[in-house]
Amino acid sequence: MARLLRPYGWGFAAVVILQVIGAVAGLAPLLAVVELGRTLLSPGPVDHGHVWTVVTAGAAGLFVRLLFTAASSGIGHVLDGRVQLSFRRRLAAHLGRVPIGWFSHRRTGELAKVVGDDVSAVHPFIAHTPGELVSAFVVPLVSLIYLFGVDWRLTLVTLIPVVAAVALVPLMMTPSRLREQKQFDAAMGRIASSVVEFVQGIAVVKAFGGSGRAHRRFVTAVDDFVGVFLRMVRGIAGIGAGMQVALSPPFVLLVVLTGGAALITSGGLAPADLLPFLLLGLGLTAPVAALGHGFDETQAARRAVGRIRDVLGVPPLPEPAHPVVPRGHRVELRGVRFGYERVGREECEPARTPGPIELVDERRRREEHEDDHEVLRGIDLVLEPGTVTAIVGPSGSGKSTLAQLLPRFFDPTRGSVVLGGADLREIGSRELYRTVSFVFQDVRLLRASVADNIALAVPQAGRDDVVRAARLANIHDRILELPRGYETVIGEETGLSGGEAQRISLARALLADAPVLVLDEATSFADPQTEQAVRRALTTLGGDRTVLVIAHRPETVADADAVVVLKDGAIAEYGRPAELLARNGAFAAFWRSHRPAAADETGTPGGVRREEESR
Repeated sequence: MARLLRPYGWGFAAVVILQVIGAVAGLAPLLAVVELGRTLLSPGPVDHGHVWTVVTAGAAGLFVRLLFTAASSGIGHVLDGRVQLSFRRRLAAHLGRVPIGWFSHRRTGELAKVVGDDVSAVHPFIAHTPGELVSAFVVPLVSLIYLFGVDWRLTLVTLIPVVAAVALVPLMMTPSRLREQKQFDAAMGRIASSVVEFVQGIAVVKAFGGSGRAHRRFVTAVDDFVGVFLRMVRGIAGIGAGMQVALSPPFVLLVVLTGGAALITSGGLAPADLLPFLLLGLGLTAPVAALGHGFDETQAARRAVGRIRDVLGVPPLPEPAHPVVPRGHRVELRGVRFGYERVGREECEPARTPGPIELVDERRRREEHEDDHEVLRGIDLVLEPGTVTAIVGPSGSGKSTLAQLLPRFFDPTRGSVVLGGADLREIGSRELYRTVSFVFQDVRLLRASVADNIALAVPQAGRDDVVRAARLANIHDRILELPRGYETVIGEETGLSGGEAQRISLARALLADAPVLVLDEATSFADPQTEQAVRRALTTLGGDRTVLVIAHRPETVADADAVVVLKDGAIAEYGRPAELLARNGAFAAFWRSHRPAAADETGTPGGVRREEESR
């Protein structure tokens, strides 16, 4: 926590200093009442000048307390806003550098809780705890110094409630209590995840009548939370009640009056000297009581910062120390092997330096179990500039994984992906994303205007360029039908279908005009007319562009210069569409299963045959 908050040390110092001045000044009205009581109760005539001096000093102290406490609180809340903004920016920037595989091992709700709820949970610790801590120590300290000067015996009696309350604090920090707090946080995370998953899948749930089963998961998460919460409350209820009784004004007054009465009747204390103990005794316990009320929030903030630190500690994909610039955009995959489990287990955990024995054991474990975890198994492939390469294969064959290696969403377990003669790991991320653009099936659009969504990769693009990209993606006419055309805010003023969102994403990639374009089922939601328009756009912009397409539609595959058939993470067939059909192998089976009516009596689709003849 100290490491994360160190850049804001000056702000915390200002909060503490102002709060110290305000806390000390806040004792002035109480001391003024004590002095007035002594003056008015003393025998002889009343010194009116002294009375007005005491009243003025008390009022001035009250004014100073209000002024400095307000300033401390204001600075604390401004500091809190800056810290939360910094945390969210750091989390967003760091998550943008984390391997995509790490996200596949995390629930959406739990990650959203870190970025949202956990960052917000630091508010009490930053905006309130510093002032409460100062009051809890400064006010009692100054009060004790004054009270010891009046009568040390009654001072010790006045401390009895405080000591009793403080003695109960360790009971709230036992291992079982801390374990219950962690279980409480985990239960909250499960509720958040179940809500997100239920809402995201509500359409499927309703369509297939599974609302009972889907709702049951949320109910189960809530029931688990209730059980954890009740166990935690039962464990601390008695302790909390004891602290509240010990610090309550009636109990404090009872203790002080009992001790004071004993001393007065024995002649050891003047009656007027009991007054400061009655007033300042409450001042001793009030800050401690306030600190006790904020104990749970402080502990919650501490745990939240720990989870934020854990996310910030996830190792990002490493950036090269000396980035190189690719020469051209020829793509080569050389002996590429990749396994998701390695990303999920090793790269998602905080990095540490293993010992020699651990390195040997880990190497042996990888060699023994490598085949059980790999999605890609020794891929050798060349994507030439000016060509379109289509990848086909059954689900789970590794198509999307292979496509995600090009924009370096992952690094290969073994082998290398080479762009323009340079390993992707040697190319800086900025240069890489200027060279490689990608459109995937699962599209996420920002809550921003249509134009801003299209121009996301090229913010300085003019409206004419945005419109041109939209036309090429066959989405321009649909945009004009929106309430404010290209200025319509997605998610607020309109909603888009899956196919329309894909075309917006495709327009974004076309506007970026990167020399390497990866399309992972980017037209899966599109109608035939849209897909045909997209194919024409790729042909128009082709030139020497390197295009990798993953598709299930034969029309898209027929336009490709080369086809790669993946099976079980390896290349089963490679060649031109017509050549692969002539082999009557895996690609021919794929073609017949998707376009039985398009094949002629020889089994060769006319589109592919005519294309080969034209070559």
